[in-house]
Amino acid sequence: MNMKLFDAHCHLQDPRIYHISSEKIKSAREAGVVHIAVNGVSENDWQLVKEMSENNPCVISNFGLHPWFILDRNPDWLRNLKQFLQSTPEAAVGEIGLDRAPWASHVDYTDQVEVFQKQLQLAKEINRPASIHCVEAFDDLIEILKSLGPFPAGFLLHSYNGSHDLVPQLADLGAYFSISGHLMPMELSKAKKILKAIPLDRILLETDSPDALPTTICSDPNLSAASDEEMLNHPANIHYVLEYVASLLEMEKEELAQMSFNNARKIFSYGDTKISA
Repeated sequence: MNMKLFDAHCHLQDPRIYHISSEKIKSAREAGVVHIAVNGVSENDWQLVKEMSENNPCVISNFGLHPWFILDRNPDWLRNLKQFLQSTPEAAVGEIGLDRAPWASHVDYTDQVEVFQKQLQLAKEINRPASIHCVEAFDDLIEILKSLGPFPAGFLLHSYNGSHDLVPQLADLGAYFSISGHLMPMELSKAKKILKAIPLDRILLETDSPDALPTTICSDPNLSAASDEEMLNHPANIHYVLEYVASLLEMEKEELAQMSFNNARKIFSYGDTKISA
């Protein structure tokens, strides 16, 4: 059986990997990755993401202000974002979100909330799904989702590694849960609890490349002398995420591949936009 896979969240426009992005898209296609959702994080990379989708039919654009990069926003950022989304009918809103981790302490959290709410409201107004980053801020996220929702086009929580206890509440609000290599370093029993809590019709797979390199690759002794470039994650590595998640869910890889592919198609096929099978 030829498996079809959907990388629900990555960053091929990242300066670390952009120069080899065409090569990585080709290798992903050869590995059965039919669609790749590439997420912009600031106004500086939205045009690169747009051009990448125009040049590669497998790439789905996402445009958004990531909480780490809101300090550099233009006064007209929201109008600019709306223009990018309107000119790219298949585009989703992302990567957006909230981050209360120490590494995000340089960004005022009240400012993060304001920017996030405006983008989430825009996603609702124009009927687009949103790709959400949330670190140590799930209580606030839930309150905001409740206050602004519902979201008919849906939203995904990228690289989800929140508590398994939160999954039912987030699912009731319409969340899809996208799993990446970021979950792999977690204690196995804890990761399994999270995955088992996710409804099977809400699970997605992603690479978050060039980050979140699967630990199964990192532990390869052949990579002891690997270059920095070889240690960058890329969409073809979604097979490692598939294998990891399938093993914890005690599912056949083929079954999970088909299920996660269908789920991703569902969230990215909104309004009149239809993502090919």
